[in-house]
Amino acid sequence: MNKIIEYLIRFLLYGNKEAVKQVGYTNQESDWNNYRVVIVPNGKLGKEIVLPDIDELKVEKVTIGDKIRWIIHTDIIYNTFFYISRAEELINHERDEHGRFTAKHSILGKKNRLMIPSVDEYARMLMKYLDLPLPTPSFSNIYLTHDVDSIAYYRHLRGMIGGIMRGECRQVMASLKDIHNDPAFTFSWLMQQDKKVKDAKCIYFIKDTHGRGYDYPQYDVTGKDYAVVKQLIENSDAQIGLHSSYYDSETLMVKDERLKAVGHRSHYLRCSIERMQELVDIGVKDDFTMMFADQVGFRLQTTRPVRWINPKTMLLTDLTLHPMTVMDCTLSNDNYMGLSEDEAYFECQRLFEKIYQNAGEVVLLWHNTKVTRDGYHRSLYPKLLSLLTNNH
Repeated sequence: MNKIIEYLIRFLLYGNKEAVKQVGYTNQESDWNNYRVVIVPNGKLGKEIVLPDIDELKVEKVTIGDKIRWIIHTDIIYNTFFYISRAEELINHERDEHGRFTAKHSILGKKNRLMIPSVDEYARMLMKYLDLPLPTPSFSNIYLTHDVDSIAYYRHLRGMIGGIMRGECRQVMASLKDIHNDPAFTFSWLMQQDKKVKDAKCIYFIKDTHGRGYDYPQYDVTGKDYAVVKQLIENSDAQIGLHSSYYDSETLMVKDERLKAVGHRSHYLRCSIERMQELVDIGVKDDFTMMFADQVGFRLQTTRPVRWINPKTMLLTDLTLHPMTVMDCTLSNDNYMGLSEDEAYFECQRLFEKIYQNAGEVVLLWHNTKVTRDGYHRSLYPKLLSLLTNNH
């Protein structure tokens, strides 16, 4: 437990190891004089969770001897643990039709707190009381990521037959003649856009599943079509990530070796405590799944990557969670936010501002199938990249 507490305090202080020594986490008043800031423990995992806003925190300024001490009576260490470990999912068993814990189930959604990174606000408060400089506004990292759920619409049997039945024979024949003619083959366009953001890290999350049910359609990662995509990725200096099955992640180790993946994201953003532990068990170090599918915002209540603490075992793991900023279909789908392009742009701008203020990282998810000629995502994406470029 002491290891977890030390990590949480260090995380709040942006890794400042020396400043950690000035923060106490104790309710023993006799020890308070040993620290400049004291956080009084009182958090308890239960069914009634009260997580106050930053301006509701109870903070006391006291003089002990001839020294000023700040006593924080709200347990922000416990609150930080509660957010970044996803402990809420142990006590709230509501899930959607895909088994996902969503924003509408969470206390964050119910309290309209998703757009406020509370953990980063705690960090700024602590640093203020310790007379430490606040983080310089910046984007610490920009990840431009793309889930490749389908390489092409018409180059597999079911897609080809469906296209013909819909009267799309010309498009089908063009695709069969050259994969670059397929409407879903938008990789070159995406790569051209991504190059506009200097120092951005680009990852294409590749499926290697059986292609059944929600994993449909599947492409052959040993086939010619994927070879074309892989070559484009390599030529653009992007990297490959693993997009694990909707149903399980038990074969991740084998597939990771096959794809040489640098990170992981679950299909349909299906992330649970059990699945995250599976990732830990097979040695995955970086996960990019952490976002509510139905609502943008800060699911972990921080803009920064954080090591996951398993709330069941109370162990600090080696799995780093990279909080996702926004997914394209979250903005537009009627069963999610259902926003217009202007509304979507405004929401993303708000998110970027919070991330920049707290020196956090941006993680965008744009599907190659979402930047076809349908919908607004092809026009919105360059606008968002321009926002990042102007602030970078």
